[in-house]
Amino acid sequence: MNNLHNLSSLENEIINCRLCPRLVAWREEVAMQKRRAYFNWDYWGKPVPGFGDPKARVMAVGLAPGAHGSNRTGRMFTGDASGDFLYPALFRAGFANQSRVEDLNDGLFLNDLFITAVCRCAPPANKPNSDEMNLCQPFLMREIDLIQPKIYVALGRIAYERILMLYSFRPSDMEFEHGATYFLDEHHTLVCSYHPSRQNTQTGRLTKEMFDQIWLSVRKVLE
Repeated sequence: MNNLHNLSSLENEIINCRLCPRLVAWREEVAMQKRRAYFNWDYWGKPVPGFGDPKARVMAVGLAPGAHGSNRTGRMFTGDASGDFLYPALFRAGFANQSRVEDLNDGLFLNDLFITAVCRCAPPANKPNSDEMNLCQPFLMREIDLIQPKIYVALGRIAYERILMLYSFRPSDMEFEHGATYFLDEHHTLVCSYHPSRQNTQTGRLTKEMFDQIWLSVRKVLE
């Protein structure tokens, strides 16, 4: 119960963060202007906290909320093409109770998995700068401290680099490639994946079979 209380307190702190003026301005501008397809939505327009199983052994780390995805719905990887690719894979692997996700009230539950990101605000052009990521880094560190995951799944190169930093590695110490698995220390493993972005999935750089293999690899490490 104490862990849930601490996670809830951290979630509230994240939601109310205004440390990065550029990101605050952008996320709120997007939330006001909206996209025509979501004109009737009341956009979230705030930082997006991590979510999932508070006792998870697996933590998936993405880059940042999508302007009309998580910035609209208020939940990581929800409401855009990345989530439409991610959650069916998680469902097939047994980490999610359903494959279709729409909003905070769609009944989604994660099993043994916590999903978070390097940056909590939707950035212009999907590119947070290094100062913004540095300011967000303590949130990720505190989530890790509370969840105590054993396996990290880095969804994309930037997430991979940021996780390495937490364990005092340099990106040059280990090569980022899809499916690569590294032991960070005696108790922690890093699994690398291409990000399930539309750019990667529609071009065939990341296929359904390739992504399923990531989560099968995670299962094998858990076992």
